[in-house]
Amino acid sequence: MSSPSTLATPSRTNSESSEPVFVARGVTKVYHMGEVDVHALRGIDLELAESEFTVLLGPSGSGKSTLLNILGGLDVPTAGEVFYRGGELTAADDRALTQYRRDHVGFVFQFYNLIPSLTARENVALVTEIAPDPLTPEEALELVDLAPRMDHFPSQLSGGEQQRVAIARAIAKRPDVLLCDEPTGALDISTGVVVLEAIERVNRELGTTTAVITHNAAISEMADRVISLADGRIASEKRITEKVGPRDLHW
Repeated sequence: MSSPSTLATPSRTNSESSEPVFVARGVTKVYHMGEVDVHALRGIDLELAESEFTVLLGPSGSGKSTLLNILGGLDVPTAGEVFYRGGELTAADDRALTQYRRDHVGFVFQFYNLIPSLTARENVALVTEIAPDPLTPEEALELVDLAPRMDHFPSQLSGGEQQRVAIARAIAKRPDVLLCDEPTGALDISTGVVVLEAIERVNRELGTTTAVITHNAAISEMADRVISLADGRIASEKRITEKVGPRDLHW
């Protein structure tokens, strides 16, 4: 187990013989808001496997974003334990969590958070300049089919193109894990399909363990596994035997 001040930097191994990428046990999160306690998570037990594409499904307020933020090292639980490849995230200090996020995790959010004064290529380069073994910005943008648009500014790109730049930025450092919080929430259906294709391609070609949270049940058809949350608890879990491509989803 890693000490509180550091987390291991493990190499990837074959999913058939390796331990889960994430193990969460009894994870609880309580937010204290004045005299009111808000229970966002109520004893979550969860494992995510190597290269798995998991959809976390549930309505607003079910605890999806809180769980994703804890797995990504953006938040810490009130109680319970979270392990990343055997290293205990819940024992790590702020410095170790910062390094964990920088080296191992790619984030994609509903809003793109691109820097307006930088081109697509330059936005992606912000990550590649600090990553130990990155893709080039060109490689990352090619992976999301944006090579022809790499020298355009965000204002010159559609919403779907901006989201694909955000995905390219997230995966340019070759993260072990890609965590996506409502990545199609601000997009229409046709644009959302293109964004989901980019996420699916990253999962397939890079072998990145991928978790997508959404309230849209249609997206669950493209997952390896669907975990449904309600009121801070896991309500159900289902493995998908016949995955569907993004263009064949029943919206």
